[in-house]
Amino acid sequence: MATINKFEDLEIWIEAKRLAKKIHTISLETELKNDFRLKDQVKASSGSVMDNIAEGFERDGNMEFRQFLSIAKGSAGETRSQLYRILDYGYINQAQFDELKNDYEKLSGKIKNFINYLNKKDFKENKFQ
Repeated sequence: MATINKFEDLEIWIEAKRLAKKIHTISLETELKNDFRLKDQVKASSGSVMDNIAEGFERDGNMEFRQFLSIAKGSAGETRSQLYRILDYGYINQAQFDELKNDYEKLSGKIKNFINYLNKKDFKENKFQ
């Protein structure tokens, strides 16, 4: 793996950003816009995925980065849980739910794989290579 110099280059951050934007669009275009608490919760948790990836990357070392990646993975799970409520309340249809749920499951898997990669490496620098 080549050295990554900024979090914006991380595939997991790019995917988290894409998914947060999809959640935001749903919050504007569906009746979710009127369910203020759930709308705020799902926007916060989806944004937390990308934000924790970025914050962890900007920390001083890989140990902290792994911790923030773990938090990001947890936020992806929280977002998936909220998607069930969004489906149950009729704000999205089954196809929209299935796509988002699958995308978040894939992202969680990628974050887990990245954590595992970082755990197996013997890093001599502050940032991973």
